[in-house]
Amino acid sequence: MMVEMLKEFIHDHNGSIATETMVLTLVLSCIAGVYLFAVYKLFTRSEFYSKDFNVTLTGLVVVVSAIMLAMQSNLIVSLGMVGALSIVRFRTAVKNPLDLLYLFWAISCGIICGIGLYALAAMLCAIMTVLVFIEEKIPNSRAPMVLVLRLPADADRERIASILSKMTQACHEKSVIIQNGEKECIYEVRVKEKESLASELGKIPGLSVTLVEHHGEYRG
Repeated sequence: MMVEMLKEFIHDHNGSIATETMVLTLVLSCIAGVYLFAVYKLFTRSEFYSKDFNVTLTGLVVVVSAIMLAMQSNLIVSLGMVGALSIVRFRTAVKNPLDLLYLFWAISCGIICGIGLYALAAMLCAIMTVLVFIEEKIPNSRAPMVLVLRLPADADRERIASILSKMTQACHEKSVIIQNGEKECIYEVRVKEKESLASELGKIPGLSVTLVEHHGEYRG
């Protein structure tokens, strides 16, 4: 009895999708994938950009759309898809956290196209593009620089303190290391004219100056 009911249920939930619908869905998925390819290439910083990842995004939209079409056409296939996808494990590390946004964008776009909501997919792409563009234009605060000073025991420390006080907007001593009669001081400084600061400190005899600039983002 239960077997017959299950067979009847599967039969009632098996349907066919017109070839024209499948072709339209996959073509629109390709267009959405190419659009996503262009947006990712345009807005991703050069140090994080990966063409392989970008191509993956494009293909992901089409693949997910095809999976959604298959799941709609046959219940058994949909159950098999769920089982197969549940055992897939991805080990590739994501270098840029923003890449996760593009991954979910590609997957969502593929799902939406796969179920035939083409207008929603177009609106999603438009809204996400505007959102990424606006956030890209918001300036980030620059991170403080790291100043490393190596000075002998007889160095003019008052002169060093005076230069740091006059030529930096903010200066915080982070660590001090004393070894073999030499002192190494590490400061966190905010300065506009880094060349002038390094040049002025370099005039002090016996003083070694290293100024390191942080190129990442800072939120402060």
